[in-house]
Amino acid sequence: MADPISVLIVDDHALVRQGVRAFLAAQPGITVAGEAGSGEEAVRLAAELAPDVALMDLLMPAMDGVETTRRLKRVSPRTQVIVLTSFHQDEHIIPAIRAGALSYLLKDVLPSELALAVRKAAAGEAVLHPQVAARLVQEVHGAAQNPANPFTDLTERELEVLRRIADGLSNEEIASRLVISEKTVKCHVSNILSKLHVADRTQAAVFAWREGIIRPS
Repeated sequence: MADPISVLIVDDHALVRQGVRAFLAAQPGITVAGEAGSGEEAVRLAAELAPDVALMDLLMPAMDGVETTRRLKRVSPRTQVIVLTSFHQDEHIIPAIRAGALSYLLKDVLPSELALAVRKAAAGEAVLHPQVAARLVQEVHGAAQNPANPFTDLTERELEVLRRIADGLSNEEIASRLVISEKTVKCHVSNILSKLHVADRTQAAVFAWREGIIRPS
């Protein structure tokens, strides 16, 4: 008899975690290994439990779901991440997939569809909300036909943020330097990664140096 699929629930709302846990616990062959109310807790539990699947909310304080996914995959590469969110805008979809998420579902998903997505994820099969799948196809086609041009694709503020990423500043330092909130910086960073078709800050910094956005002093 196969071991049950172990799931880690990641969401900063206790009521959501409780509802998802109650549903999954009633599903045959699925067990809830743990739940996390923050990105930091999720990464710690993933390293400790190495669950088969992680259900990931995107908008969380301190560390958002994209960064949590990226770090979680580093400490537990075997864990398949299913994004479970209310948002399907471009600035969320592409960074989440690039960070390592396998599937992307919206919170209006039917319970039976969520259970099926968990089973498929455990087998390495992706499940995407139709709107998300269509957007990913557009992104792939667009990236192939139109290489990123930072001077036209990025806003002036995004260019400012990119320059400071290339200087090695953290989100907190960028927020202080530009006199904006850290949450706003995170949003700009996600947009930059999406528009430049890069996976992380390091690649964004390399891009900035390569394209002459930052020049050696």
